[in-house]
Amino acid sequence: MSGKRYTEEFRIAAVKQLTEGGHSVADVARRLGVTTKSSYDWKEKYGESSTAYPEKKAEQDEVRRLKAELKRVTQERDILKEAAVCFAGESKNNTRS
Repeated sequence: MSGKRYTEEFRIAAVKQLTEGGHSVADVARRLGVTTKSSYDWKEKYGESSTAYPEKKAEQDEVRRLKAELKRVTQERDILKEAAVCFAGESKNNTRS
């Protein structure tokens, strides 16, 4: 059975209550209606200073975007190589007298 899913913003806000607000994990979990395990997991994932996670996520997004762009450019290069070989072959055939 799967538990309730919470948004990333909700999780970050919960961690901020723990780190910046000085509240206990049990207190925050009870007020938000989540388990203490979830609170501890979120605190570990989003860090003591929950501002580090968005920066890390932005870097991961940039790497993902660059990998996708590299894949696209590599495919374009391969297509152009094949076209060059094809045109070179046609050019040789057309130059025969």
